[in-house]
Amino acid sequence: MTPYGSFSFFIIIAILLAPTVILGLKEKRFYVYNIVISVIVLALIFGSFWNEAITLILFTIWQVLLIKGYWVYRRKANSTFIFCLAVILSILPLTISKLSPFLFHLHLIGFLGISYLTFKGTQMIMETRDGLIKNKIPIVQLLYFILFFPTISSGPIDRYRRFEKDLKAEISKEQYKILLYDGINKIFIGFLYKYIIGFSINHYFIINLPNITNNAFQEQLYYMYGYSLYLFFDFAGYSAFAIGVSYIMGIKSPENFNKPFISRNIKDFWNRWHLSLSFWFRDYVYMRFIFWVTKKKWIKNRNLSSNLGYILLFLLMGFWHGLAIQYILYGIYHAVIMVLYNSFEQFNKKHKWWKDNKFTKVVAIIITFHFICFGFLIFSGHLIH
Repeated sequence: MTPYGSFSFFIIIAILLAPTVILGLKEKRFYVYNIVISVIVLALIFGSFWNEAITLILFTIWQVLLIKGYWVYRRKANSTFIFCLAVILSILPLTISKLSPFLFHLHLIGFLGISYLTFKGTQMIMETRDGLIKNKIPIVQLLYFILFFPTISSGPIDRYRRFEKDLKAEISKEQYKILLYDGINKIFIGFLYKYIIGFSINHYFIINLPNITNNAFQEQLYYMYGYSLYLFFDFAGYSAFAIGVSYIMGIKSPENFNKPFISRNIKDFWNRWHLSLSFWFRDYVYMRFIFWVTKKKWIKNRNLSSNLGYILLFLLMGFWHGLAIQYILYGIYHAVIMVLYNSFEQFNKKHKWWKDNKFTKVVAIIITFHFICFGFLIFSGHLIH
């Protein structure tokens, strides 16, 4: 059963969450019950795919052993080699999952949500290294965080410390009413985005493009805008479902989108689009790269180190999406325009060539929108097929 992929899934979730709602409105803790329904929902999602279910179990054991093992080690020592080894071992299953179809033409490891579970495990190792996770984590709480079912397939990617804070919070009746209202509201927004707007764009516009125009350039142009809007509404709708269900369970999962199509530049876009993923790559790839090259004094020019960090970040993001040529080109495209914008931004700070007023803001939004849409055209693979 695909999460949020059918109305039967929502009916089952509504039935399972009914006791959670009752407990919340009576100011009773629902942590234990939510763990139980998480196990049930995971069984429903993976029950028909025993190979994926077994892989998920083995993967989870692997991540838990790494997280627990590194936490014990970190209390005694702080070797960079051991830290790097732990991170490499954490991302190893995901790496095998991405490379095996390309190298061996078969899926050696893989299951729904392996990327997002890997991000959670890897970030916990990194935050343990940084001293942000100090206290011993109960095994059940750790499993609940890693396997939190509302966000298991495509995020949002939560941070453990934020998640733990919600778990330990005492929620009053009035506070839960607000969470319940916001959760239900987000679920309805999800239906509007994914199953009404997104479905309509795909079913009534994109699929019918060959009948709309016989001009190849016009078809590419229409597809570019149509696909960009469809991708947003489909993914934002899914995220709204995941966040809404999380709210009902007492967990305020982070937002994933913040009006990305009114971004004024490419940096602004990545602070609005798929926020949990872009912030994950920013914090655990870009910032660490900058910290390392600065600490080691490998690169003294800040702009150069920043640009190299952007190139590394977006190349990794492109390869993470897959080894198909369109994903790699998508990563390269965003790396290039990010470097170009970063260079322009530094130039403009000195020369004040691009003024900051209402007119330039509107122009910047229009220009950025077109660059974003062209990137999604690359991502779709429609341009090269």
